[in-house]
Amino acid sequence: MIKPTLLILAAGMGSRYGGLKQIDGVGPAGEAIIEFSIYDAIQAGFGKVVFVIRKDIEEAFKAKFANKFDDQIEIAYAFQAVDTPIEGLTDIPAHREKPWGTAHAVLVAKDVVNEPFCVINADDYYGASAFHSIADFLRNECTESLYSMVGYELLKTLSDHGTVNRGVCDMDENNYLTDTNERLKIGKTPDGIFYQEDGKACPLPEDSLVSMNLWGFHPNIFEVMRGQFIDFVKDNYDVPKAEYFIPLVVNERINSGAAKVKVIPNGERWYGVTYREDKPMVETAFDAMTKEGKYPTPLWKTADVV
Repeated sequence: MIKPTLLILAAGMGSRYGGLKQIDGVGPAGEAIIEFSIYDAIQAGFGKVVFVIRKDIEEAFKAKFANKFDDQIEIAYAFQAVDTPIEGLTDIPAHREKPWGTAHAVLVAKDVVNEPFCVINADDYYGASAFHSIADFLRNECTESLYSMVGYELLKTLSDHGTVNRGVCDMDENNYLTDTNERLKIGKTPDGIFYQEDGKACPLPEDSLVSMNLWGFHPNIFEVMRGQFIDFVKDNYDVPKAEYFIPLVVNERINSGAAKVKVIPNGERWYGVTYREDKPMVETAFDAMTKEGKYPTPLWKTADVV
């Protein structure tokens, strides 16, 4: 039986957090959030983990995870930079200020992923059930025209310490995704949940379905992304902060009729460290989950390969 791959986007700058939150310890034995995701993925039957990182954090990143789980799952690396070579792209603007976004981060892993795979953020905790659900999809349902997304309830994904950006999703009566809209600066207020658009506060229902960047893809998506990215760079050549996001790719596939995206709702509580002030709450959550027996401590003492 095919074992899917876990692709972890870990090249973020962490500007709001003020440091390398990808490797900051939050677990009882100093584990980073990323380690709980890998542990859950191993239990769900994933066969390989691919880290997308920046060259300037490679040494610190590898030092954090050296010899922890490499005997339980295959490990590979891909590197994201402004000028990462992409076949067919010959002119990258010299004035570019930052990497090109999440879809570009996926694209740079093209040469190390050949099987159905799921994409996650390094600094988000998704819950064990999410990995079991998407692993089952990738093994049994994923095709060149059928992808998946694990969706969360908006209220369970917000920070108490500042606003966040989320992909707010719509789906049809058969649980297929119909649209994803990036909503910016979402925050809780005494009057409800609002996002900012054109300087105005717009309401959002607390049970809105949102994407936390947990996607399941067939490897054919790489060639789709490559072609789209070349066009994106040409169209945004003079826009130094334009970003090529995964929802842009997904929406194009849906609207063109080239693919469907099965939505897998998940009721678990999301945890993440968008802001430094989020860390104590996340530490408390992992301590509680460990005491409940959901995870061993230290995490890698008793993990078994499925």
